[in-house]
Amino acid sequence: MRLQIRNKEMKRISLLLFFIVLTSCHSGLKKDEIKKLNGYWEIQKVTLANGEHKDYKVNETIDYFEVKSNEGFRQKVMPQFDGKFRTNDIKSRIKIVDKDDAFFIEYNTNYGKWQEEIITLQDSTLVLKNKENVTYTYKKFKPFSFK
Repeated sequence: MRLQIRNKEMKRISLLLFFIVLTSCHSGLKKDEIKKLNGYWEIQKVTLANGEHKDYKVNETIDYFEVKSNEGFRQKVMPQFDGKFRTNDIKSRIKIVDKDDAFFIEYNTNYGKWQEEIITLQDSTLVLKNKENVTYTYKKFKPFSFK
C-alpha cells in the first residue's frame, strides 16, 4: 500500500516538473507586446552557434521596425548628428507569425525569404535567432547627444 502511494506521489512530482520545464522554455512574449518591436534598434552583439561572439561598439546603421496588425517593414537607416536619419528607401517586408508557442519575424525581400525567432522583446532589449542558431542582440537606439 505504501509503495502505491509513493508511486502516485512520484508521478505527480514528475508531471509537475515536466510542466515547469515546459513553461520555462517559452519566451513568455505576449501578442500585445509585439508593438515594442516598433522603433529604432542598434545591434550590440552577434553570437554564433558555436558560442563565439562579436561585440559592436559603434554602428553606422540602425534597424528601424514598423509593425501594425502583425505586418510591416524593417529598414536600415543611418543616424545623423542633427537627430534625423538617412536611408536608401529599401524596406524589407515583414510579418509576425505565432507558431509553436513562439513568435517569428518572417522576411520577404527581392533576395529571398527567411525568418528569425523573437527570443526576447523588452522595452530596451531585442534578441533574435535564425535557423542557423545565430543570435542577434539589439538595444533600443538612443540619438546622439552633445550635452
